[in-house]
Amino acid sequence: MNVYKTENIGTLINGNPYVGRGIAAGMTEDGKKAAVAYFIMGRSENSRNRIFVENGDEVIIHPYDASKVEDPSLIIYSPIRKLGDKLIATNGDQTDTIYDFVKEGKSFEDALETRCFEPDGPNWTPRISAMLTFGEKLTYKMSILKSADAEGTECSRYTFSYTALPGLGHFIHTYVTDGSPIPTFQGEPERITVPNDIDEFTNDIWSNLNEQNKIAIYVRFTDLETGAVENRMINKYN
Repeated sequence: MNVYKTENIGTLINGNPYVGRGIAAGMTEDGKKAAVAYFIMGRSENSRNRIFVENGDEVIIHPYDASKVEDPSLIIYSPIRKLGDKLIATNGDQTDTIYDFVKEGKSFEDALETRCFEPDGPNWTPRISAMLTFGEKLTYKMSILKSADAEGTECSRYTFSYTALPGLGHFIHTYVTDGSPIPTFQGEPERITVPNDIDEFTNDIWSNLNEQNKIAIYVRFTDLETGAVENRMINKYN
């Protein structure tokens, strides 16, 4: 078994009906850019009724049709926020928790110690998060907060820290696949290849996500020398 093997992210999700929400982070093959991607999927009408909207450095999720919103608490949030040399990406309102803690000089881990999985039993959807730091070296952390048992009795917290390497990224998502209840992601973030071309990376994800359940994707490449940003965003229901 080659523990250093990487896969195209599209290969990892192709044919899987429901990986839920996903975050990918890493560095392009030429070592010149940081990459982050966030996508959402949905099975219910409430979950599918969403679009991504850019607001400066921030990405906000809005309802596509506001009249159809049933419960906004777990579907409307800012998945992408930037704070100084940090870029935060999460699948819920813990984006704001991380932002506020880091702004106060506290850590990514400190912030997530105050949060738990989503209160949507029996699925107990994990909260997944990432934070990139643009320093002398690009580094990033990823986290998953998930239920310790089927009853949602306690929260287990896992954090993974990486120094970026050219062409290498990591991918974490909320679910293994579809089910009832939906099985939670297991193990470490998956190792993926990160190409130099943002369109190649975006299309590799979007074209392999289940057509019925995919909703939206946002990808950002940041030039590590100049700070220049390149974005791609696709909304299925726009």
